[in-house]
Amino acid sequence: MTGPRTSVDRLGRLLNLVPYLLARPGILISEAAADLDVSERQLREDLELLWVCGLPGYGPGDLIDMALDGDRVTISHDAGIDRPLRLTQDEALALVVALRMLAETPGTGSRDVIERALAKIENAAGDLADAPVAVKLPANAEKLDKIRAAVEGGNALRMTYYTAARDETTERVVDPMRVLMVAGRAYLEAWCRRAEATRMFRVDRIDAFTELDEPSAPPPEAAPQDVSEGVFRPTADLPLMTLRIGRHSRWITEYYPVEEVRPSSSGFPGAWIVTMRITDLGWAQRLLMGLGPDVTVIGPPELLERLREQATAALDQYSSPAR
Repeated sequence: MTGPRTSVDRLGRLLNLVPYLLARPGILISEAAADLDVSERQLREDLELLWVCGLPGYGPGDLIDMALDGDRVTISHDAGIDRPLRLTQDEALALVVALRMLAETPGTGSRDVIERALAKIENAAGDLADAPVAVKLPANAEKLDKIRAAVEGGNALRMTYYTAARDETTERVVDPMRVLMVAGRAYLEAWCRRAEATRMFRVDRIDAFTELDEPSAPPPEAAPQDVSEGVFRPTADLPLMTLRIGRHSRWITEYYPVEEVRPSSSGFPGAWIVTMRITDLGWAQRLLMGLGPDVTVIGPPELLERLREQATAALDQYSSPAR
């Protein structure tokens, strides 16, 4: 296994799985896995998750139920998933408000899809959709508009920026190149005079900025970054971190780019061994100290030593007498 599928992939598969199994009672798990293009192990994990899904209330008659007879599976109760969804007035209004806000958010892609979905829900909601509703955009939307206007103005910027990887705030002068959206986040791409390189700055981490009385002048080597696969592009020269993660921490593999994911040894059922490139050991240290016992660090040794020292210092604080 080279890497897990995303939660979006799994959600789509789960939604299709119930009607698929309803139409094929008693199907072999191996046959269903082949049809759905997943491993038998993944399908069994999906079935375990379906077993605890259902309608609010979650009594015996509300949850999806199934019968496993050896290597065959049959859905015995579908919790109403085979019936068309009927929205209440409150639910329809909530969707209308959310879609209107999404449609007005700067940089949102697939606007035509949003508008088509909004039109369908407004039509279904009837007069309720015409009720006056004030939609207030997030604070970052206003900041994004100001930064976009500054970039269009063509001047260099002085800004205060928070770098999460090093947990520090710095002052820097940049020559803006463009504003873009990647994975739902807004970024300013610019030539950073402090780093003497092209950098991507998250708009929500720009604490303050001012326009300077000099034109933006990125040097010839300031080339736009390819963001088709995300902002962070791991390279072979970065340190490699290896973790053993349990079921409840698999979100890590979907939130961060990983090099490899493989099943752990038999002594850790359901666990994965995950390797990923990191840009900064300090960032990795802060991330891992915030995770629970479901995650075990295997390497690199210098990261293990950092974590050991921090944990020892924390324990010493508890053992020291109160002053």
